[in-house]
Amino acid sequence: MVAAAASAAAAGGEVTYDGRSLMIGGQRKMLFSGSIHYPRSTPEMWPSLISKAKEGGIDVIATYIFWNLHELQSGQYDFNGGRDVVGFIKEVQAQGLYVFLRIGPFIEAERSYGGLPVWLRDIPGIVFRSNNDPYKVYMQNFTTKIVTMLQSQNLFASQGGPIILAQVENEYGNVEEAYGEEGKSYLRWIAELVVGLNTGVPWVMCKQDDAPEPLINSCNGKKCGETFVGPNSPNKPSIWTENWTTRSATDIAFHTLLFILAKNGSFINYYMYHGGTNFGRSASAFVTTNYYDQAPIDEYGMERQPKWGHLKELHAAVKSSAGPLLSGVQVNFPVGPNQWVYYEDGGTGQCAVAFLVNPEKHGTPVPVTFQNGSYVLPPKSISILPDCKNVSAQSNSRTMSRSKIFDRPELWEEYKEAVPRYDDTTSVRSQKLLDHISTTKDASDYLWYTFRYDNQRISNGGLLNVTSLGHALHVFVNGQRVGSAHGSHEKPGFNLVAQLPQGANNAGTTNVSLLSVTVGLQDSGAFLEKKAAGPIKVVIQDQNNVVHDFRKHPWGYQVGMVGEKLQVFTEQGAGQVQWRSFSNGFNPITWYKTVFDAPLEDAPIALNLGSMGKGEAWVNGQSIGRFWASYHVPRSWIKPSGNLLVVLEEEGGNPLNVSLDTATPTSFSQLCTHVAAGVGSLDRVPSDKSRRTNTTGRLMKLKCPKKTRISKIAFASYGTPMGSCSGEKVSSEYLEGACHSKNSMATLEKVRYSSFYTLPF
Repeated sequence: MVAAAASAAAAGGEVTYDGRSLMIGGQRKMLFSGSIHYPRSTPEMWPSLISKAKEGGIDVIATYIFWNLHELQSGQYDFNGGRDVVGFIKEVQAQGLYVFLRIGPFIEAERSYGGLPVWLRDIPGIVFRSNNDPYKVYMQNFTTKIVTMLQSQNLFASQGGPIILAQVENEYGNVEEAYGEEGKSYLRWIAELVVGLNTGVPWVMCKQDDAPEPLINSCNGKKCGETFVGPNSPNKPSIWTENWTTRSATDIAFHTLLFILAKNGSFINYYMYHGGTNFGRSASAFVTTNYYDQAPIDEYGMERQPKWGHLKELHAAVKSSAGPLLSGVQVNFPVGPNQWVYYEDGGTGQCAVAFLVNPEKHGTPVPVTFQNGSYVLPPKSISILPDCKNVSAQSNSRTMSRSKIFDRPELWEEYKEAVPRYDDTTSVRSQKLLDHISTTKDASDYLWYTFRYDNQRISNGGLLNVTSLGHALHVFVNGQRVGSAHGSHEKPGFNLVAQLPQGANNAGTTNVSLLSVTVGLQDSGAFLEKKAAGPIKVVIQDQNNVVHDFRKHPWGYQVGMVGEKLQVFTEQGAGQVQWRSFSNGFNPITWYKTVFDAPLEDAPIALNLGSMGKGEAWVNGQSIGRFWASYHVPRSWIKPSGNLLVVLEEEGGNPLNVSLDTATPTSFSQLCTHVAAGVGSLDRVPSDKSRRTNTTGRLMKLKCPKKTRISKIAFASYGTPMGSCSGEKVSSEYLEGACHSKNSMATLEKVRYSSFYTLPF
């Protein structure tokens, strides 16, 4: 049966829908989807990630298409290596899962510029995401390019492929009002565009309550069982396109099930199921290199417990009741002061499945009665009957073990980037301050602004005041750094005030060099094409309180670092500059280089850069991203020996504390399940204790990850224990009830050092 199901999934079929669910090949489907973005991992990781998602009960893999990853220049496309979206989809198909294709092509997704290529800014008269002819031309070209490419590979379900659902645009409802009637016209045009592509699968628009026919409006957020207004047509199903996973396992599970019950939900996509890594300079403004590391599969590709296991149990429980959920008649009524039951009768008038809901976030478990059966509902829980159980959960943390530390000066070499002066910046000149983004065209995070002035014009000393739109700025006077400042995600702009050093204004000329830095581009909001960065005002107040304004003044510009242009982070480029022995390690704008061998441990690798300030790092020429504290280094990028590590330090950090670490899961597990004798079905369980029998052969299962064992049992009670299971950590609040078997702990201790144990009831 498993093989048949996998074959059917890979084969696709006609995809239709009505007000209850998607239907594939005429069969209603209850579908759990997990977002895994192909460029946020490596092709070598794809099979394992997809396999773990499938094992976790996922039916569909969702991914965005990243426009600025594929069309680096207008009309020039790249679908090789980590950009191979066709290869990714075929891997999903090979493992028997479906695909939810989120084309956008604006995607937000904490991706720099929301996935839009920066070269679009240079198109005359363009207005992004509006009824604007220039934008629509390029948007249509890319969307058509993607669809045509996938159709040529027979990847849509209508062709026998795995793609069963597609998305256009992304959360346009957040900005639609800003565009007025042009926004509404744009929406209608989008609908006509994608329908005309003849994919044979339904299209959705997320967070777009007025999605034009026949597009399906869907929900994004944490609580769509409460917040979703519902489909804008009775003939459309309830779809949750982004069920955010940066929260507890129990909270995710509760709201997932509530969406199914309260909104007739039948398609839930976890965002993210594996977040991965923002390699290179791909992250949006002030977003870290690791992405959604709290997802069920973490950045390194390891199962994060309890989420992965908790949701796996949920998926199995829901699918066991999928028939009545998708075809039955729902009835709901209260069974407590704020508790109720959702009752599916399967269309026969007899109970097929029921769900007991307790939405209270706090407090003690609440006893309720349903069909002559007594149940205890923990806070914020939904119990599925007749199995009448809450799902079990394992918990883990991630342990980083130091494999190698680069703590000796002789291990490092350094190359100090020269601070350019006005005479050095002849390639770009202007009589005014230029916008950072428009000048760099996102070729680099860095843009040097240089100017000079006659010392006779400004008296000795004074204050330099720079107003910048973001994101960071370093000020050098005659080659010496005199100040730094930066903004934040909430407020990228800032003001920098620096004291000009005494003696700077003696006879001659003073050179001022401003290093403007972006850390990703804004990924959301209306009129992105108008967003700017970098200095917009530069003044000097001399000691006589005279203010000198340099906004309209001769300026020179240099895009990027010399080391970037020479690619000193590659084997070939490293030979283009003169590396010197390590000095004190706290120099700004300095490149550091070392060589290392691969760790012997067969485990994910991380580069710990906690001792450094800010910059970017490369391993064997591959950028692993802007560094914050710890980087994921994909194993596929590592050679057995002679690996080149190059770090660009912008502010001045200490490489002698940089280390290469390996990641392993450290697990603890807790079983959170209600197992009650006699509750084998919903058919009027008699209250007479003598007639209660355990007909279901219930089992509590505790399983640790491979190569690990149960190390400690914190609490065990067979009887009527009190307390609630958070699903996140071992609780110290469990209490033995009035009925308790003293053998409970001893029974479990006998198998304490095993990796798997099943306890029958």
